[in-house]
Formats: sequence, structure tokens, C-alpha cells
Amino acid sequence: MFHLGAFTSFKPVNWAGPWSGDSADTWADGSFWIDMLVALERAKFDYVMFEDSSMVSDAYGGTMENDLKYALYAPKHDPMMLMPLLAKYTDHIGLIATGSTTLSPPWMLARTLVTLDHISHGRSGWNVVTSSEDRAAQNYGLPTLPEHDDRYDRAEEFVELVTALMASWDPDALVMDRDTNTYVDAAKVHTIDFQGRYHSSRGPLNTLAPPNGKPIYCQAGSSPRGRDFAAKHADTILVSIHGVEQMAAYRVDMHRRMEAIGRDPSTCKLLFVVMPVLGDTERAATAKRTRSTRNIDAALGSLSAITEIDFSAFDLDQPLPAVTTNGHAGYLAEFARVGAAQSTLRELVNNWSISCLDLVGTPETVAEQMAETMEIVGGDGFLIAGVSSRRYLTEVVDGLAPALQAIGATRSEYSSTTLRGNLMEF
Repeated sequence: MFHLGAFTSFKPVNWAGPWSGDSADTWADGSFWIDMLVALERAKFDYVMFEDSSMVSDAYGGTMENDLKYALYAPKHDPMMLMPLLAKYTDHIGLIATGSTTLSPPWMLARTLVTLDHISHGRSGWNVVTSSEDRAAQNYGLPTLPEHDDRYDRAEEFVELVTALMASWDPDALVMDRDTNTYVDAAKVHTIDFQGRYHSSRGPLNTLAPPNGKPIYCQAGSSPRGRDFAAKHADTILVSIHGVEQMAAYRVDMHRRMEAIGRDPSTCKLLFVVMPVLGDTERAATAKRTRSTRNIDAALGSLSAITEIDFSAFDLDQPLPAVTTNGHAGYLAEFARVGAAQSTLRELVNNWSISCLDLVGTPETVAEQMAETMEIVGGDGFLIAGVSSRRYLTEVVDGLAPALQAIGATRSEYSSTTLRGNLMEF
């Protein structure tokens, strides 16, 4: 049995495409994501992760036009603010939002995460990112981001501090003793007096202790430094790497890194990103995939934003040139690895996807392929991306999910009301 998650952003969805409904008008008030979370909870998904960024990118062609025209990284609203609304309408599904270790104050983020964990009754999570864009840094008063590996050094300290703050209240500090008129036992609330190279904090938090020790930590370790970081801190890892062999190799590598630091690999769940194309028949699914067209400007604009490399400057009919970045290094490395087998940049973009697998077929055949892949890879599940319309949401929830449950690949009921309880069930 394996886990299911979903990957999304708090930004315009398929607002101009077919079956877009009212999403162009209602995305900003959260209505689309209420529908999404309620439906995915019905399908017994473990969690939904909301990525985030803090800039309007001008990396592509030196102008913001591409980013805004195609709604790539802007407009985008703060997913932390969406979490309480989604918690109100759901009872079991996990709610993971993104917070930057480079651009956020640790004490403030720790307090927000603990508050969300209480509002959701133990269903919140933190997608730990180091940020990858100088334009985002400049919105917070920094001229540029620190170097890639230095950002991870800062992140190590940041996570250590946030975790210490979350432990600054003993689990039984709240006593509510009416006989002594004592709400909190002061002896069970502690300063942490943290003094690091990059951050310091006296502590304690002024919140109650988190319901389950701490929220779930999520990470997308892909570069070598990122993999080490994820192996140490993550409860769940998002993986975008192409092909079954690469997926299996990634899992072996991550388990080796965890074991090397004395960690039990079963305490971290790896979910592989997929974007299934579903149809009533194999032929219909194949036709749907064939009809889909790739907007090269939008695809390269998105890649430019997270790497801050101007891909508009490259000849589409030549191979991908050698490129380096201080931004999202792991993503760029995978793009270049796949590009080595493509004759031109145009061909690469037309065949590129964040999906680890090419899943095209009926719900039943796709479910079988997913189950077979998990048998080869060894676990731990899949992260469904690309849910950009209520129609596709229905295909996943009322087609794929029941097909997976029918063959015993995914759960039919939740075992816990907390994200940690469900994620660590198997």
C-alpha cells in the first residue's frame, strides 16, 4: 500500500482553458481549493502541498511580461493564509504550506506553524525551502541570495531553531488547575537561548505546544546538498526525477543517507510527482495527451524564473547549452540530464514534464502501472500535480483513486485524524 498527495499553488488555475468553470473569478478567495481539498479527502489523500514564491519574475527576456501574461509565478497569494479556511472544511487531509529558511524570521514562522497545527488539529506541515530567486531576496531587502550551499547551511540552523522553539513548551505544560488558579505551569515552559551563526532567539514561543511534537516537515531535496538536508530533517520528500530506474536509485540513495546519520528510513516518506492523463479508453487518453499543446514561452519562462537564467536568449533549434545556477540547482540538473538525450532545446521543452512517469490510460490501467512502479521502486507513494480544473479533479478522485483502492494499492479509510498518524501508518 502506498500514499497519495497532491501538489498545487495558490494562484490562477486553468482559468482560460476548457472546463475552467468559475476559477478565473474565484481562485483568489480559495473556493477552488475548498472544492479540491474536500474531494481529495473523499479519495483519502494524505496531504496537499502548496508551493510558494515571493516575486514577479523578469528573468525571461528581462521583463515581467512573460510571468504575468501566463500567470506563472504571479499573481500568487500566501498559502499560509489559506490553511485555516481549508482546515474548516476538512477533517483528515494534511495541509502543507511553504516557508523560506532564507527569507522568514524563525520565531515568527515557528509560531505560525504551531498555530496552524492547532487550528487543523494536528494536520499542518511545513514545506521547507531555501528560496531560489534573487528577485525574491530583493523584496526582503537582500541584494542577492546567499550561495546555494550556504543557503542550506543557514537552513540547517533555521530548522534546528524552529524545532527547539516548538519544544520550548513541555507537552503537559497546560494544566488548567482551577484549584490553584493556574492555567500554565511555568516550570514546564523554557527559554532556549539559541545563539547560532545566522540566527538567535531567546524563546520560548508564546503558543501552546504543538499537538504532535511538531508539524510534518516536507522537503524537495534534489541537489547533493539538498539530499543531505532532506535526509536529516524531512518527514516527507517530494521527488521529480524521470523514469523508474532513476526513481529507484533516488530512493536507495536517500535511504543510504538516512542510515549514515543513524536515521530509520521508514520515518520519511518519498512521494514521486506524477501527472496522469486519464480517459474512458486507452485511445481516448492517448488522444487527449496528443491534443495537449506545449507553450514554449511559458515553459521556458517558468524555468527561467526558478533558475534566473534567461532561456529566451538560447536558440530553440540547437542543443541545450551548458548552464549553471545559484537558484534551483537540482531542477536544472534534471532538466539538463534529460536534455542530453534531446537533439534541440525545442524538442526538450516539448517533451519535458515534472512528472516522473508517463501515465496515460484508463483509471484502471494507470492504477496498475502506478502499483507496479511502487513494487519496483519500493515506495512510498505519488504526488499528483496539475490539478487545474474541477474536471481533472473529478477524473482523479472518482476515477483513479477508486481504481487504486480496488486493487488494494491505497487506503480506503483514514486511520488517524492527524497528518503524522496517517503518513506514518505504513
